[in-house]
Amino acid sequence: MTAHVVTAEVGSADTGGAAAPFEPVIIGFTCNWCSYRAADLAGTSRMKYPPNIRLIRLMCSGRLDPTFVLKAFASGADGVMISGCHPGDCHYVDQNYKAMRRFRLLERTLAQFGVEPGRLRLTWASAGEGAIFAQEVTSFVEQVRALGPLGWPIAGAALPDGDGVDLELPEPADASEPPGAAGDAPTADPLPAIAGPLA
Repeated sequence: MTAHVVTAEVGSADTGGAAAPFEPVIIGFTCNWCSYRAADLAGTSRMKYPPNIRLIRLMCSGRLDPTFVLKAFASGADGVMISGCHPGDCHYVDQNYKAMRRFRLLERTLAQFGVEPGRLRLTWASAGEGAIFAQEVTSFVEQVRALGPLGWPIAGAALPDGDGVDLELPEPADASEPPGAAGDAPTADPLPAIAGPLA
């Protein structure tokens, strides 16, 4: 049986055929030192925010490769939130400035793919700003919910780039073959949690 993502157009038998509300799937890339701890503080302080976000912890927001964001969207995410330390307070000196530059590049790239700019957000939250993190997540989920489902293809699909050449998104590594067995450098799928369709 194939899993289906619930969209606004899908009717439910339990509700007498009424349309089920669209619930967006958000992928959140958070830095280990600040924003991930802000999310942890929001949880331990029992601050409420929508459960639509799936957090992926990176050591630093500067570690975010743009292909991570493209793969998140291609795997079924309706929105991506990037969160890190405040500029000037990065654990790795100035890496969050690199994240900011990559964010601007991603905005332009996604616009060429036809993705609305409101589906990608960059926010800063220190380890003690759990309330700010919860507020940003709530605001972003509402924004993406208003935009509706993205409807991009799932993982493994080829996305066209600006030159008419297909950009192949990486597939998860084959677990049966040890890394480097084929003669290449060992690789690991950076997003094992979203290797398949998100539901």
